[in-house]
Amino acid sequence: MSIGEVLAELRPEFPDVTISKIRFLEDQGLIEPDRTPSGYRKFGHPDVARLRYVLAVQRDHYLPLRVIRDHLAAVDNGLEPPPLPGGVPRMPRLVAEAGERTRVDLRLTRDELLESAGIEDALLAALESYGLVGRRPGGTYDGDALVIARTAGELARFGIEPRHLRTIRTAAEREAGLVEQVVAPLRHQRGGQAGAQAEEVGREVASLCVRLHAALVKVAVDRAGP
Repeated sequence: MSIGEVLAELRPEFPDVTISKIRFLEDQGLIEPDRTPSGYRKFGHPDVARLRYVLAVQRDHYLPLRVIRDHLAAVDNGLEPPPLPGGVPRMPRLVAEAGERTRVDLRLTRDELLESAGIEDALLAALESYGLVGRRPGGTYDGDALVIARTAGELARFGIEPRHLRTIRTAAEREAGLVEQVVAPLRHQRGGQAGAQAEEVGREVASLCVRLHAALVKVAVDRAGP
C-alpha cells in the first residue's frame, strides 16, 4: 500500500492520524516501510498492524514513543518484552487481531454510561456538578468520561465522594498547564512534522508528570502511615 492508502485504512479507527504523523513515526524508528526504486514508501500488512498498535497504545494508554519503541525492539529481536504499564496488550497479540477494530471514538448515552461504568445516576450527577465528567457536543459521553465514572465508582466504595475529587481535578489542570508551556512553542515551528512532534513531546511530558504525581502520592501515604 502507498502512504495514502495506509492513511485511508487507519482513518476510520484513528480520525486524527495524518501523513505527517505516519512519516514522523517512521523517522522515530517505529516503522520501516519498504521503498520503491523511485523512493516511494510501500507498506505491507505487518506495517499497518504495527502502526495500528502504536497509535492504539498512544491513544488508549498515553505512552511516550520511547517506551513503545523499546517494547517493539525487544519483540523484533525475539526477546520477551517487558510488560507495558496498565495491562497494555503485547504486539504479537495485536498483530494477530489486527482485523478486529475497537470502538475508538466512543459515544455513549447517559444510560449506556451508567451501565458500562456500573454506577448510579446520583453519582454521575455529582461528578457532572463538580466538573469531573461532561457531555460532548450532541449530548453523548466519550471514553474518558467512562474511565472517570468507573474509577469514581470504585473510589466511592471507600467513602471517597466526587466532592473529594476536586483536588485531583485541580492538580490535573495545573499539570496540563505545565505540559502546554512546553508544547506551545513547538506548535508554531515550521515543518510538516511540527504538529506530530508537539504531540509526542506533550505525551512524554504528561507521562513524566503522571509518574511524578504517583510517586509523590506514594511518599505522602508512606509518611502518614505507622
